Amino acid sequence: MDGNMTSNENPAIDGLMDACGEALGAAEDVLLAARGAILARVMKDGRLDAATMDAEQFAAHGFAWLTTYVEGLRQMLDWAKRLDADGNLGELEQLMVQAAFGEYLNQIAGGIALSQVEVVRPADMGLTDSDLKALGDGAAARLRADGNSATVRARIAELMADGHFGNLGLGDETLDMIQDQFRRFVDEQVMPYAHDWHLKDDFIPMDVVEQMADLGVFGLTVPEHRGGLGLGKTAMCVVTEELSRGYIGVGSLGTRSEIAAELIRLGGTEEQKQEYLPKIATGEILPTAVFTEPNTGSDLGSLRTRAVLEDGVYKIKGNKTWITHAARTDMTTLLVRTDTDEPGYKGLSMFLAEKPRSDDPKNPFPADGMSGGEIEVLGYRGMKEYEIGFDGFEVPEGQLLGSQEGQGFKQLMATFESARIQTAARAVGVAQNALELGINYAQERVQFGKPSYNFPRVAGKLAWMAVETMIARQLSYFAAREKDSDRRCDIEAGMAKLLAARVAWANADNALQIHGGNGYALEYPISRVLCDARILNIFEGAAEIQAHVIARGLLSGRN
Repeated sequence: MDGNMTSNENPAIDGLMDACGEALGAAEDVLLAARGAILARVMKDGRLDAATMDAEQFAAHGFAWLTTYVEGLRQMLDWAKRLDADGNLGELEQLMVQAAFGEYLNQIAGGIALSQVEVVRPADMGLTDSDLKALGDGAAARLRADGNSATVRARIAELMADGHFGNLGLGDETLDMIQDQFRRFVDEQVMPYAHDWHLKDDFIPMDVVEQMADLGVFGLTVPEHRGGLGLGKTAMCVVTEELSRGYIGVGSLGTRSEIAAELIRLGGTEEQKQEYLPKIATGEILPTAVFTEPNTGSDLGSLRTRAVLEDGVYKIKGNKTWITHAARTDMTTLLVRTDTDEPGYKGLSMFLAEKPRSDDPKNPFPADGMSGGEIEVLGYRGMKEYEIGFDGFEVPEGQLLGSQEGQGFKQLMATFESARIQTAARAVGVAQNALELGINYAQERVQFGKPSYNFPRVAGKLAWMAVETMIARQLSYFAAREKDSDRRCDIEAGMAKLLAARVAWANADNALQIHGGNGYALEYPISRVLCDARILNIFEGAAEIQAHVIARGLLSGRN
């Protein structure tokens, strides 16, 4: 590495852990002040006013991001403390914590990017200079000045040059073994072939799907007595991250099984649990989620697809879109309206609607009353996206989830925590892939007589990519642990997804920049990863909607 430092110099500040603890307290004070200032704007008659929340969207969403930053710092410090207690806190991990605090504290004080064109400043959230004073004193000031300096980033880059990106801090031998097992599977069975699948816009081969089934991917969190592995959401994060590091399509194959199994486990009848959970767990049944309709997006209360009961059979009529892996699956979790007299969410019901598989692109839906076609997409390939039309498609009455109409939205909401944790893990995997592609290229590409990795701005980019990936990872693990402890974690899951999706896109964009012109060539995998990363900010609740949900939950006193 070019520069004035030698490889044995450690730029960590003295008393790092105590300094981070003190600085975290200062950031929490800022967060408290912001909450009070925003509440003063959005409360009417002692309650949150929806219209005012909409009008104050910029400030409210900024508050969601501010909370996410503070929670991210808290989880990084907790991660470091756990590593320290186990004797595993090395120089790289110390510097990652330091850089995280240095950068995020500066952004809290100066402005947080909501997107590439939106930066929320403290004043936008009603914060005054007095509210920010603690960030300019003591440990917070030291970390802001020296935490994420060029010297720190150079040293991080030096320490991770051998492909070590920091101890994950799982603290569990079983989880470590699972991570190692899936890393080997991905390195051998996915990474060498993923880019070719993408370029040819092919399905992920069934033999890979079958190997995943054998490894337990589809029954990871299904209870053992229902035929699954009975593992928690933390294990799901570890598996999903590794699979998505190889190819987001592979990481996402388990998403539909996770959603379907969760719907059935939480809302199904005993008969439905007995029938479907073991088959989903083994991969005998591949499900897909059929929720979205044209022009509705995340507004599920506006769904119009109808189900009418006639002689023990529901007949479905309407249109659905953005259905992933629809052709090659055996069952849909189908959200439709069964009661047109009930407005919004109340009239919705969920069905477990069986359908035949198809690998025929000319006839993807060989079932009576079902038609549709492929939606061509930039990335997120391997499963294909579809629009589906229903015209009298029949679903037996016994396939109504829970055997009770009007429960569909409630049943779906019960799965959102798990789904968003899983999506956060997918984003972390994509972010890690982009980081690895970037560092490998920078080490191999010689420019002006030396590897581009030796240039400070290239190395600095990669160092920060590694740090922010770790922040997103630890936030995702935190949400998963909360879920595994049976605590409500909708806000934590939302924050994990919100941050991880942004990190995935930022990492992919920066890794492509490091590739230069070659990054724009289809033959280089980073071109695929850029396309894959972009969708993460949209599905499972677009970033804007996610921030609104988080803000509303926080301001209403949840968590």
